[in-house]
Amino acid sequence: MNDPSTDIDDLSAGAPAASAAPFRAGFAALVGRPNVGKSTLLNALVGEKLSIVTPRPQTTRHRIVGLVHRPEAQIAFVDTPGLHVGGKRALNRAMNRTAGAALVDADIVVFVVEALRWYAEDEAVMQRIRDSGRPALAVVSKADLIQPRQLLLPFIAELAARHPFLGIVPVSARRDENLEPLVSAIAALLPESPPLFDAEDRTDRDLHFRISEIVREKLTLELNQEVPYGIAVGVERFEIEDGRPVVHVVIWVDREGQKPIVIGAGGTRLKRVGTAARREISALLDGRCHLELWVKVRENWADNAAALRSLGLE
Repeated sequence: MNDPSTDIDDLSAGAPAASAAPFRAGFAALVGRPNVGKSTLLNALVGEKLSIVTPRPQTTRHRIVGLVHRPEAQIAFVDTPGLHVGGKRALNRAMNRTAGAALVDADIVVFVVEALRWYAEDEAVMQRIRDSGRPALAVVSKADLIQPRQLLLPFIAELAARHPFLGIVPVSARRDENLEPLVSAIAALLPESPPLFDAEDRTDRDLHFRISEIVREKLTLELNQEVPYGIAVGVERFEIEDGRPVVHVVIWVDREGQKPIVIGAGGTRLKRVGTAARREISALLDGRCHLELWVKVRENWADNAAALRSLGLE
């Protein structure tokens, strides 16, 4: 009489091994009009502040990659400037080119639209997605602001009728609602590929970039309706003195008359900006730092292609 345990072992040995699901990796471009919540979404997905966030439209000027690592996939989310119409400056055109290139190069496009809001700029972005021919998934942002949630259903149905999206996911980045289903949906749509970045990476942006963006965020919040579009920020020097980082940051304005606005009466405004920025930069560096801010004039830099290139905006 056969030993049952032997029979089970024999069957297991003869059966084909279950194949592991293929690893997937690729780029998912977050696109949409200005101020729909792309940067807030990127930060929530990555679990770390990579893109600065302000109430001002067109805060994001660069292509910023934030990485999400899962056992089965690696997603390189690409935050992009808001695609917009009517911007007359060279800076506006450069931002639109940056967003357009990220859209065309992406493995999947993530179209971010604000819950229950649809404007001409949303339609213009939608047309760019159609023209690109890239596969697309839609995200309805700020869904937590809509109560009761059933009010979203007609809006989602209208969105589905506009384009053959591979999925439509309502989310709240502020409350971390529905983010994991979104990540899973995007991961499943990426091509089979080995990882494109090291497992420890969170972004493709270096420390100097992140420091300059922190300063620009604090300036934009402080200046409110004044001159944020005429401002660029860059790290001029980063040194270690007596064991402590010393960071020299230049704030560029595009007219002489803007310089006193940024500095403020008796330097009070610049001091407030420096205090707020230093606090966040110190957290980024895991230790106290010394921050020096300098305001300089570069006439009409936002309309100068060479200046845009030197500032990393082109």
